[in-house]
Amino acid sequence: MVQVHPRPGAGGTVRTAEGVAGRDAREPRAKGLSGGSVGLLGSAVIGISTVAPVYCLTSTLGPTVGKAGVQMPAVFLAGFLPMLLVAFAYRELNKALPDCGTSFTWTVRAFGPRVGWMCGWGLVIATIIVLSNLAGVATSFFYLLLGRLTGSDSIAALDGDRLVHVATCLVFIAAATAVSYRGMTATKGVQYTLVGLQLAVLALFVAMAFTKARSGGGLPGSGSLGFSWTWLNPFEVESFSAFTAGLSLSIFMYWGWDACLTVNEETEGSARTPGRAALLAMVVLVGSYLLTAVAAQMFAGAGGKGPGLGDPATADNVFAALADPVLGPVLGVLLFVAVLASAAASLQTTFLPVARTVLAMSAYQALPPSFARVHPRFRSPGRATVAAGVATGVFYAGMSFLSRNVLVDTIYALGLMICFYYSITAFACVWFFRGELRNSVRDACFKGVFPLTGGLLLASVFCKTLHDMWNPAYGSGSEVLGVGSVFVIGVGLLLLGVVLMELMRRRSPAFFRGEVLTRSAPVRVENS
Repeated sequence: MVQVHPRPGAGGTVRTAEGVAGRDAREPRAKGLSGGSVGLLGSAVIGISTVAPVYCLTSTLGPTVGKAGVQMPAVFLAGFLPMLLVAFAYRELNKALPDCGTSFTWTVRAFGPRVGWMCGWGLVIATIIVLSNLAGVATSFFYLLLGRLTGSDSIAALDGDRLVHVATCLVFIAAATAVSYRGMTATKGVQYTLVGLQLAVLALFVAMAFTKARSGGGLPGSGSLGFSWTWLNPFEVESFSAFTAGLSLSIFMYWGWDACLTVNEETEGSARTPGRAALLAMVVLVGSYLLTAVAAQMFAGAGGKGPGLGDPATADNVFAALADPVLGPVLGVLLFVAVLASAAASLQTTFLPVARTVLAMSAYQALPPSFARVHPRFRSPGRATVAAGVATGVFYAGMSFLSRNVLVDTIYALGLMICFYYSITAFACVWFFRGELRNSVRDACFKGVFPLTGGLLLASVFCKTLHDMWNPAYGSGSEVLGVGSVFVIGVGLLLLGVVLMELMRRRSPAFFRGEVLTRSAPVRVENS
């Protein structure tokens, strides 16, 4: 019997993850997490950290300019829209049912066990892919920074040694797992420092880029530009295909804000604070992205040759090319530190959603009961956190030694998973609150129109991405029987989820019969 300890104030009865006689299956289940350990600011910091804004910017500015040209800021703004609309869905669902299972729990309530299980699987597998990618990025920038500080090209080149690279990745994954394992108190302390550092350096970069561009000191030979309001007009993008390609990149840049919601059972005012924190994180992100995009474009231009932002030679790491020209050789090191801090911070906080989703799935008998164990001292989902760390390490090491192309294509398949579970969650909000949509204009908008629009937008991106993935040219260029390997990996991972779900159905029939977590009308949970 697996014990799930009640939160403080929830009463003294210890419940189990295998069912409680006479329990109302519509009631949120206490899981023993450390309640009230995170406030509004801490929750917002977790959301910002998970997104990794500095890392996203250095790796996405170039490709987005390559697709959308000087309309890059408009594309960033357009990508914000569906995420904002879906954030409203998360906020409303969290008010009614603050549960760390978030997308999984809410979708089960709306559409039943099978759809909910697959939605949870989409979140878990997307997070494992991101964790492995973040570990690789942190490793690359670690050696790049060491090489820059020591002036040694041989140290910087260590990242190219596969054994050294994978070994260092595993160290980063182990360290991030250890911090997450120690619970929210340890996580907050690390994140305040790392997020504060990267946002401060980003603000310094934006200020100096603006100043130099306006004074005529832009990047020599780049064709630096004067600001134009047309940069914020998405209808100026030269073609719809270019816009959708840029939008796909933009959506990825906002992914991760929902980590604010996965720590809702550990947040003060769990019914309201996480939703507010998610919206606050989104505002900080879109502001940072727009300011950085405009400043970088004014300073370096959008040219595809030479030192412009569209230069393919620097597209995968724009800040490495702009660090010295904008900040100078001394302060330029700070930009490398900020990228490393961004990747390392996100690596650590990204364990939060996957561990808590697995914990919730286990507590509701959708996964083996061992994952529902909560550490008695740290009050964290210890077993689920360690399992996520091991899965990430095995996945990254296996993919690295199997084929670099397979690893790259797996990362390209990430967008499919993101759109999959976000859109289902948005639709779940509309269906869950369908009986309340006529109560008021507010309910109609925030529980119906906005989530439905966001879900349709992301579902459209999902379908378009699925179509594009069929072409072997999408991703690394690899193929399987004439079909793009990105398509094979993306669809294959979803089908793997179907297989695992059927195995769990045989092991835990009660959950799939709807006896543990039922489809139901909203249950209001107000914190005292």
